[in-house]
Amino acid sequence: MSTVTQQAPGDFWEVEPHHHHEGASTSIGFWVYLMSDCLMFAILFATFGVLGASYAAGPGPKDLFDLELVALNTAFLLLSSITYGFAMLAMVKNNKNGTLGWLAVTLVFGLAFLGVELYEFNHLIHLGAGPQRSAFLSSFFALVGTHGLHVAFGCLWLVTLMIQVSQRGLIPANRRRLSCLSMFWHFLDVIWIGVFTFVYLLGMI
Repeated sequence: MSTVTQQAPGDFWEVEPHHHHEGASTSIGFWVYLMSDCLMFAILFATFGVLGASYAAGPGPKDLFDLELVALNTAFLLLSSITYGFAMLAMVKNNKNGTLGWLAVTLVFGLAFLGVELYEFNHLIHLGAGPQRSAFLSSFFALVGTHGLHVAFGCLWLVTLMIQVSQRGLIPANRRRLSCLSMFWHFLDVIWIGVFTFVYLLGMI
């Protein structure tokens, strides 16, 4: 606790500073980061909303998108959020092996999502529908590609945490990091639901 000293009436100052627990500001700092990410994705969604119908006499969503493949990819990402939730439950129970196991399953789903997305991008470029083809495709690749980069970073972060947990166990620092990655991973799920609905479903309608 801090000590308050009075020198004169109405004149107070602290002799000792407040002591904060280690990592006390981690969560709020990470929330600030997520809010900044929200703004970035809001700009990308707005850009797609403006340019999404500018096909430049080229192919549109109905000509390019495979909705079944995108639905499968969506299932991969949604399942990865569920398995990450199981990892967090195992962490709460102080079950190190269970935590690592569910994190590994989450990583598999995350990599499967990235694999399908890379296949889709490669297929579109092979058809001549690259980002330079039209404003629609430029905004599409920017939005979906940015989300994919976030998932790739999340997978790298996940591998790093698995190594730290395996070496140092479920110490308080690793628990904080797992909680931050949990917020990040579920945030990516919410963004993808918006992408799936706004870009793919509405585009096919």
